[in-house]
Amino acid sequence: MSSTSEIHPAGRPLSPGAVALMLMLCLSWGFNQIAVKLVLADVPPMLQALSRSVGALPVLLIIGTFRGVKFFERDGTLWAGVSCGLIFGVEFVLIYQGLLYTSASRAAVFLYTAPFFVALGSYIFLGERLRPLQWAGLGLSFAGVALAIGVPQANVDARVLFGDLLIVGGGALWASTTLIVKASPLVRAPAEKGLGYQVAISIPILALAAWISGERVTHMPSTLSLSLLAYQAFWVVGLTFTLWLALVKAYSASKLSAFTFITPLFGVIASYFIMHDTLTVAFGIAALLVIAGLYLVNRPESARAEVAPDPNV
Repeated sequence: MSSTSEIHPAGRPLSPGAVALMLMLCLSWGFNQIAVKLVLADVPPMLQALSRSVGALPVLLIIGTFRGVKFFERDGTLWAGVSCGLIFGVEFVLIYQGLLYTSASRAAVFLYTAPFFVALGSYIFLGERLRPLQWAGLGLSFAGVALAIGVPQANVDARVLFGDLLIVGGGALWASTTLIVKASPLVRAPAEKGLGYQVAISIPILALAAWISGERVTHMPSTLSLSLLAYQAFWVVGLTFTLWLALVKAYSASKLSAFTFITPLFGVIASYFIMHDTLTVAFGIAALLVIAGLYLVNRPESARAEVAPDPNV
């Protein structure tokens, strides 16, 4: 997950094609947790995360090479990249393990607390000032998470809450990689290189986690599972970030970022229809609080130059 500091005109309207593409990207990102859940019956979590990284790496290398990215050039990003890679590996240990215990709809909301942690971390560690609306957004998001975890619900037990906490931990680690990028030379590196560090270094971490867990595939995965594994690796990690970057280069970052906050909403709705997750009133209110809070936290000031945000997957 890397950033770009290119400046874009704030007034350029999105074309109908750009709107359609953004909706497709958000739907793709929202469906990702459902894909993981559907594959768990055939491929255990750590092996599934490992296969995603192994499959995504060559896609990133091919796309980056085609775009002229110099992956092995000395540019001062090594230690920051290694740090992000180590955190990225542990992040997906938490996320994929969490999906063993909690539902895809809950995971879609809790994972997207990452921008909450980014805003708070930027204030604490990078000295960035937060506007009153951003503080209000932090409060709304925190209230939403507290409501979703703390309010007793008939379909939520200690096992589900443990999964929720693992997903929140994954979101916090995701945010930490973004903060490292913002504070290091990675902020000037191509997205493919920044993401390449993370994907490559996660491979041995996930392999070790799978070995420690004693995971193995006991039967041939179904065609659906194999298709969803390819979806996670080639499409979500390998291609959607590249499509996002192409849009960021052509259009206003603030207008594009407004779309990304419907990603958890897509995840919740898709989980309801595909996984038949039970959606209680309390969780529905909590999800809306989190989404509204994230929008306020990340809503750019219209009058200032814009910096493209990270895509949230």
